[in-house]
Amino acid sequence: MSARIGEHADKTRLVLELSDPVNLRAFSLASPNRVILDLPEVAWRMGNPPVPSGRGLIKAYRYGVFRTGNARMVIDLNRPARLGETLVIPPSAGFGYRLVIDLFPTTQTAYESDAGWPADLRKREADAERRARVAVAPSATGKRVVVIDAGHGGIDSGTSGVNGLLEKDLVLAETLLLAKELRARGITVHLTREKDGYGPLRDRVAFARAHKADLFLSIHADAHSDASVTGLSIYTLSDGRSDREAAALAKRENQSDVIAGVDLLADNSVTPILIDLAQRDTLNKSALFAKSAVAQLAGVTNILARSPHRSASLAVLVAPDIPAVLIELGFLSNLDDAAQMKTQAWREKFAAGLATAVVRHFAGDAAAVMAAGTRP
Repeated sequence: MSARIGEHADKTRLVLELSDPVNLRAFSLASPNRVILDLPEVAWRMGNPPVPSGRGLIKAYRYGVFRTGNARMVIDLNRPARLGETLVIPPSAGFGYRLVIDLFPTTQTAYESDAGWPADLRKREADAERRARVAVAPSATGKRVVVIDAGHGGIDSGTSGVNGLLEKDLVLAETLLLAKELRARGITVHLTREKDGYGPLRDRVAFARAHKADLFLSIHADAHSDASVTGLSIYTLSDGRSDREAAALAKRENQSDVIAGVDLLADNSVTPILIDLAQRDTLNKSALFAKSAVAQLAGVTNILARSPHRSASLAVLVAPDIPAVLIELGFLSNLDDAAQMKTQAWREKFAAGLATAVVRHFAGDAAAVMAAGTRP
């Protein structure tokens, strides 16, 4: 229901007020230094939570759904900190249950010796990842299969728009509309998430492979320090070569697991990706779809003026056998883009346009659309 931060010379104290008691697990992770508060799924109704001053041990924090049935708060640290014993204070004096988490200064060496996932939670995460990798039977109807990934979600809000629109909400709404359009056109669709929740990047890739996807679409919205930059862009996987802006985007998107407090000991990196011959055909198909989709959508929305089809080392695009693209719907840092992306009319029009691009890709005439450069 609320949070309070107390910054003292010898410690920093975080107090969470709850309507009911919960089972809380607190532990720390390194690289970067952060504290994870793992809870059952709860409703967050904290209003305007306090902002750390920056002088204490807490640099920033965020909270939300991690997986279905599981919520999480991730606390970024200014300096290494040792976790004290977690206290639960019963309701009194008008307060609900209070969870008290104390952080004490320590050395980096001591911090790293204590950091790591509790064994039972590591098993839970491993089991969840294993479920994501379970193969499913091919579609009995022989339909094409598209997996759509709504970027970010849950504890990771993604970009925040100049009009208050959150990327995670925008892309989920657009994903649901796109799924409806594609299903109406006879395509089998699976979604990596259908509500507000987080899934690690490697699980999203595994999900697409398990469902034997013919195409993987990851939907996002961009931001830029220059508020005048506007328009859609589509990214395909890079072989390690990309310009500065593409590299910056890849770094930002690949940080999603860090933001959500995912265990990064399992290999989750793309630095850089070296494309082997088995992936070359997949890359070519991804590039063909990206270029034709840009041409198809030129009559639907603003297109990034410079190089709308780009490549970057994005972790979510690494499946070697599935053509995959990451679509940036526009720039939430731009007033016009943010305003139109908030409207239902634009969202429906964009979903219809992208669905047409997908259908044409599968029909084999993507090259013709790309050559035409416009939507018929």
